[in-house]
Amino acid sequence: MNDTRLESVDIVRGFALMALFLVHMIESYELYWADPRPGAVADTIYLLFMGKSFSLLALCFGFSFFILMDRAARRGSDFTARFAWRLTVLFGIGFLHAMVYRGDIIQLLALMGFLLLAFHRVRDNRVLIAVAAFCFLSPLLLVQLGAAMAGASWANQPPNHYSDPAMATYLSGTFGEYLRANLWQGQLPKWWFMLESGRLTQILGLYLVGMMLGRIGFFARLGAYARARWIALAIAAAAVLLLYFFRDDLSAAFARGDHGEAANRLFGALLGSWFELSGTALWALLLLALFQSPLRRVLHPLAGVGRTTLTLYILQSLIFVPLFYGFGLGLHDDWDQRTRLLVGLGAIAAQLVLARWWLRRFRYGPVEWVWRALTYGRRDIPFRGAAAG
Repeated sequence: MNDTRLESVDIVRGFALMALFLVHMIESYELYWADPRPGAVADTIYLLFMGKSFSLLALCFGFSFFILMDRAARRGSDFTARFAWRLTVLFGIGFLHAMVYRGDIIQLLALMGFLLLAFHRVRDNRVLIAVAAFCFLSPLLLVQLGAAMAGASWANQPPNHYSDPAMATYLSGTFGEYLRANLWQGQLPKWWFMLESGRLTQILGLYLVGMMLGRIGFFARLGAYARARWIALAIAAAAVLLLYFFRDDLSAAFARGDHGEAANRLFGALLGSWFELSGTALWALLLLALFQSPLRRVLHPLAGVGRTTLTLYILQSLIFVPLFYGFGLGLHDDWDQRTRLLVGLGAIAAQLVLARWWLRRFRYGPVEWVWRALTYGRRDIPFRGAAAG
């Protein structure tokens, strides 16, 4: 894998992390949802990045899986067992991070990663594309929508993730109460949301697409796929625009069928999931188009963030959760949306500088190094020295 390939993927990953961080800042690390107050800043950031940033990370995860498995295969070894252990270590890191911030996504990415080990044995890319397309249809939402329209009582119940019994603790609880909530009670709404929103199947689909893109050398040979990328970009942009401008009309037309409140909500969620997927594709293709243009130098700082994603993701929580939550400074209701945006943008600039400074001196981020050392069971993994690429 050459440096160009590495840099393009790292830029996408770095952009995804910074976009996700901006969403977290605007929502005060989830405390916004205790008393949502829509505004121009929040609406714009959510429209541009919510759901899409997380999905970009999932896409990159699938690609990284392929790279590790492919490198091992070229050495004549099977990386399956080692990767399973690598996922187990990652889940452990995610568990510790979830004690700091219950919205942790590391655990979810690690658990879903085990499915890649099975699909890796499917050699026909057409099968992978078909499975990914099926996942993108949000089959769980479709099944529940059909059941709700048919009058099934279970499908017409309010979503479980609407209930958040830990929110009061997050707003005003002590640190001990906060940790106890994060251990179990506070985690439930997150996992229910992932299931009930169709996010789980979307992640699997994105994993498979990322793995398939690795197989065909998409990121290594961006120029060879230029025409296909521009066609895909046009399709993604059209889908985003159609869903943005006509989603309300479609929802209103569906509601006129008088299928019930739950069915209306599920239909809206279905359209929302497709809007987010279209937006994910649009962002990825736009970033790659810019990478292939004279503006590549402008994107270059994101590559450093992409190489230290795990460290920065955890560092963000360590700094800003105590700022917003009740056991700390409790600034969630003191900073307005504009202030949170400005602080977030300033923090992004600081992370770009920090990542560049760090990688001039060290090969990996500290958490990345620990993950790598535990993966291979070695303490002699080189740490000091500038990162390659």
